[in-house]
Amino acid sequence: MTVRRARVVSEPISDYVAYEHDITFTNVAAGEEVRRLSRRRATGLALPSTDFWVFDGEQVLLHHFTGHGELDENGREYTADPGLVKLCVHAFEAVWERATPHENYRPR
Repeated sequence: MTVRRARVVSEPISDYVAYEHDITFTNVAAGEEVRRLSRRRATGLALPSTDFWVFDGEQVLLHHFTGHGELDENGREYTADPGLVKLCVHAFEAVWERATPHENYRPR
């Protein structure tokens, strides 16, 4: 099984995103493939408005955050809606294609 994570990031990156970047070596060492894409390079991609995880191309976990960047009280939403799953799969693949692998990404 391959685990891939793509992060769309604002640049310059925040302290929290810098922290995430600094500890991602543990994910990579465990076999995860991680890439990052600057929001500027994401222009033109049709992306869902919320963070999401895709599981086996059949289910999506959406994360809904508050205006303060915290996960909402009921912020986890699982769906197997075929249309939404398809949208998320295509969005992920589009980001993945443009994104920079973790080992080559240089935060600014």
